[in-house]
Amino acid sequence: MIRKFKKCDINDVMQIWENENIKTHKFIQEKYWKNNYNYVKEALPKAEIYVYIFGERIVGFIGLNKNYIEGIFVDENNQGKGIGTSLLNKAKENRNCLKLSVYKKNTNAISFYKKNGFEIINENIDNNTKEIEYTMIWNKNIM
Repeated sequence: MIRKFKKCDINDVMQIWENENIKTHKFIQEKYWKNNYNYVKEALPKAEIYVYIFGERIVGFIGLNKNYIEGIFVDENNQGKGIGTSLLNKAKENRNCLKLSVYKKNTNAISFYKKNGFEIINENIDNNTKEIEYTMIWNKNIM
């Protein structure tokens, strides 16, 4: 089940955010994610967030800022079950266009987004991590 984020969800969402960033982005020092934890915890509730509930637990979430996907995160034990796709489809429901940034070294995420209709439109360097990232876009009208 997908529902809108509630303030009481913050700790569960942040645990997934931290765990999955550290696990997925091994090419970025773990301290980067730990140093940004409090900033993200404060900023997160200002975004449009949907959580995926399995049983009675939050197992994934998507964060949006208008048409920009800040991130899709799924708990490691629940990946490969269509949860990320469900969250992405929720974001697509009332939008004609979505945009995101993804690290070039995060090949699994790039494949996921391409499979879901996104195209790479730009490449640049993330000033914070010095890693190459792609800008990807999805347009409903092109589908």
